[in-house]
Amino acid sequence: MTSALMVGTMLASPAFAQDADPLAPQPTPQNIQLGEIEQEVGMIRSIQVTGVSRIEPETVIAYSGLRPGDEYTAETLDVALRALYDTDLFRDVIITGADTGRLLIQIQENPVINRIILEGNRRLKDDKIAPEIRSAPRQIFTREGVRADVNRIIELYKREGRFAAVVEPQIVELDQNRVDLIFEISEGNQSKIRSINIIGNEQFSDGKLIKEMFSREAGGFLGFLKSNDTYDPDRLAADQQVLRAFYLTQGYADFRVVSALAELTPDRENFVITYVVEEGPRYKVGVVDADSALRDFPNERVLEAIDIKEGDWFNAERNEENIDRLNQVAGLLGYAFADVSPRYFRNAEERTIDLTFRVGETPRVYVDRININGNTVTRDKVIRREFRIAEGDAFNAAAIRRSEDRVKSLGFFQEELAIEQEQIGNDRVALNLDVEERSTGQIQLSAGFSSLESFLLSASIAQTNFMGKGQQLSAGVNWSRYSQSVQLGFVEPYFLGRQILLGGDIYHRDFSSFNFIGNERNTTYSQVSTGGGLRLGFPVTEYLSFGTRYRLVNDNIDLARNIFFSDLDGNGTVDDDECDPLLAGRYLCDELGTRVTSAIGYTLAYNDTDGVRATRGQRFSVGQDFAGLGGDVKYLRSTANAAKFFRLPADFILSISAEGGYIFPLEEEDSEFRDAIRLTDRFFGPQTFRGFDIRGVGPRVERVPYDGNGELIIDNEDRLVSNALGGRAYYFGRAELDIPVGASIRNLGLRPSAFVDVGSVWSLTAPELTNIIATCSPTDANLGDAYEITAPGEQCQTGFVRSNGFAEFFRGNSPEPRLSVGIGVNWVSPFGPLRLDLAHALLKQEGDDTRLFSFNVGTQF
Repeated sequence: MTSALMVGTMLASPAFAQDADPLAPQPTPQNIQLGEIEQEVGMIRSIQVTGVSRIEPETVIAYSGLRPGDEYTAETLDVALRALYDTDLFRDVIITGADTGRLLIQIQENPVINRIILEGNRRLKDDKIAPEIRSAPRQIFTREGVRADVNRIIELYKREGRFAAVVEPQIVELDQNRVDLIFEISEGNQSKIRSINIIGNEQFSDGKLIKEMFSREAGGFLGFLKSNDTYDPDRLAADQQVLRAFYLTQGYADFRVVSALAELTPDRENFVITYVVEEGPRYKVGVVDADSALRDFPNERVLEAIDIKEGDWFNAERNEENIDRLNQVAGLLGYAFADVSPRYFRNAEERTIDLTFRVGETPRVYVDRININGNTVTRDKVIRREFRIAEGDAFNAAAIRRSEDRVKSLGFFQEELAIEQEQIGNDRVALNLDVEERSTGQIQLSAGFSSLESFLLSASIAQTNFMGKGQQLSAGVNWSRYSQSVQLGFVEPYFLGRQILLGGDIYHRDFSSFNFIGNERNTTYSQVSTGGGLRLGFPVTEYLSFGTRYRLVNDNIDLARNIFFSDLDGNGTVDDDECDPLLAGRYLCDELGTRVTSAIGYTLAYNDTDGVRATRGQRFSVGQDFAGLGGDVKYLRSTANAAKFFRLPADFILSISAEGGYIFPLEEEDSEFRDAIRLTDRFFGPQTFRGFDIRGVGPRVERVPYDGNGELIIDNEDRLVSNALGGRAYYFGRAELDIPVGASIRNLGLRPSAFVDVGSVWSLTAPELTNIIATCSPTDANLGDAYEITAPGEQCQTGFVRSNGFAEFFRGNSPEPRLSVGIGVNWVSPFGPLRLDLAHALLKQEGDDTRLFSFNVGTQF
């Protein structure tokens, strides 16, 4: 027997340094076998442990499984050695003393991680990578753990499309057997899709099929905006489903994707994706039949509800739509969980597929309870009163859908809102509505630019769900270079617990019309309105409502005294009767004064749209206001508006709207040049006519100046004076298409649209106009009175000073349409909802004011 037996592993301990490789292979412990000695059995007399600093010797002995008094062999010691390595606590272990039974376990502990550092990661921040790292400070460093961390980080980069990413772990040795663990990351570029190849497609081109996919090839126009041109295995699987769904809508029932292969180029920068498909024959619809087990939903009615005819091309998507339609019809009959399923009978020889829509036996269902969750601010009754079905009622799918629309119309919750059905027993159902409240208070800031006004600003604060009761409270302030206003309003939609709307508002508005001569702004007339109103409304039917209102307003129209008033009677004072028609225009002088309007009106409205941001349905209203219950003015104002919304294929939303109105005077005109409808009561067009300025469309008087030679200066826009007068009649129409966008753009809160606006304002009595070539004013009162020049080229007499005159023109009083086209975008920005519009006026009349760009921004609370 040899004098000594050593069992262990002499491991080369790495010197921990900045460039040390923590993933270098660690030698596997091996027995030192010496002939037949390995088979001899010895007795463990004692066990001693050296090299420990953090771990107790007893713990090491416990991990080894060795105990004094136990018998041992070389195999026993080898098992103990492996058990100590499996703890991941030790870097090196040697067991000696096998010849005497006095075992000595010499260990070198694995270091402790002091900190973990990430370097080189720019695309993925620390907070996204850190959760993937299982190693942590104050834990034991192990090569296996670091290797697993590296693999997880690389997998994270692969999910981001960066297959060229490389992660190199490094360690820095510190005192007290500690190390800093550094992951040096080379992110590389995103692995783009270089090309998408399709093999086996004969009926449709590669381009057509690629358009149906989620994935796109890299490059092309605006390629930098793409987010779906990087390789994603999940997207690859989804593309296969999309291809199959597309072929099934075209009648290819046997279509299948034979294989889908994504190959990474040698530089690991790009992928080449290849699909191998098998189209198969195209099928038509054969016999269409029904098999209904419901007595009040017979086969004849099932077939009437189905929109498929024999001879049509087979379309799986259309079949699903018919299943939904049958479920809806069954829901109207009280069957909440109708068992509707199609059966397909394929005739390969004739290439037809017979369809049988089966409606299985199911009991009628009643609403057991209605559960509403998620409303922390909105009171429960505010939501429940919008339901059109109650607990205990028979199930009705139409009533549930209408309830969804009405809750959406409140504007208090998320747009994607649905009432879920939960079956309770065989004949009962629970209706569950999970809402996610959104901000109903709004602080809004509006701004715009125009060729005439330059800048305008308004601010308002509103709460549409005041105290969670569904009440509306609003206040607003408007400021611009032409107007200032303050208003306050309140609406109670359920007065005294009944579906009766009661509201009121008070306001003060100061509007100053103006014009520019050169770069100088000149105020023309000012309109100060102070008043208020009350309104009352109630439903007539589910979709039809009636409202009535009363308003009392005091209007005062005045002119700048120092500009437009003269001492016409020679008494040395400027009083209210001395508006100078030559300075202001007779059409403005006739409007001066204060009048009180007392008017009562009504509105009849229909609305079956599906929410605040409507995607389907229509709404229209007609209304009239009669002024003459006291007050100083008498007229009958009639208005109407309508809108319809269409959900088009590919998630396009088309909206078409129109509005118009006419004011009929109930008192005669007192002059052939004066309209019976006062300036403050006329129409000035819609609130927003994109492409045109505020009050930029309709009848107006323009003053064109003369030069020193008595010629009109018609080409100098800077010296043109233009005053909008409004009209008795107007119309306005709009067609707008909401454009669907990709997920990445939609996640940014962007919703673009394209629109066409058309409208006009007209029907106004032509005012009396002035035409003065020039006036001559005396430099000395003893020379006489001022006089007018009536002939071009005529000069003033000696001692008189010449002032060039002007000619007035009445423009824009025509029903001919003004037309604008443009694009806009709604953006839910970090500082609030923002609307941007860029519009160009294609059709306009002489005198119209245009505006190219406008925006609106606000925030919610």
